[in-house]
Amino acid sequence: MTTDANAGAAGSRPQARARTLPGQRLVNVLVRGLLRTPGLSRVIGTRLVTLYVVGRKSQRRYSVPVAYLAEGDDLLIGTSFGWGRNLRTGEPVAIRLKGRRRWADVQVATRESDVLSAYAHMAQVNPTFAKFNGIRVGADGEPDRDDLRSVWQSGARALRLTPR
Repeated sequence: MTTDANAGAAGSRPQARARTLPGQRLVNVLVRGLLRTPGLSRVIGTRLVTLYVVGRKSQRRYSVPVAYLAEGDDLLIGTSFGWGRNLRTGEPVAIRLKGRRRWADVQVATRESDVLSAYAHMAQVNPTFAKFNGIRVGADGEPDRDDLRSVWQSGARALRLTPR
């Protein structure tokens, strides 16, 4: 994945319009607890990771449980949520993966072609990811290109984490 330093600059793309599910805060509290629970964390952690993100301006700390797609040793994550803008390529992030807190190297993709490629891959492999992001997948298994472009235009970025 590559990055585009100009992507997301004022006026170049619409602001992110990520949507949360009803009761999402409560669900996040429960999931974070489960991801810290010995035994359960190894099972639940095969699809979920907690990111410990620090706000770039506010310095506020966020613990964000997110779904990931394992790709070799890397974790592939797609997000349109604001917390994703706090991550930068080359700046490590603390994570909790399968019950173990550790650091991960971050690679952020914001360029259209990179985000569309990553989201297409994630939508093909994970129908729940596709549905949550409003990406229709055809009978041939291919994600709708207009849906992918729409997600990118709303501020989506793709994150590749490499746990240390």
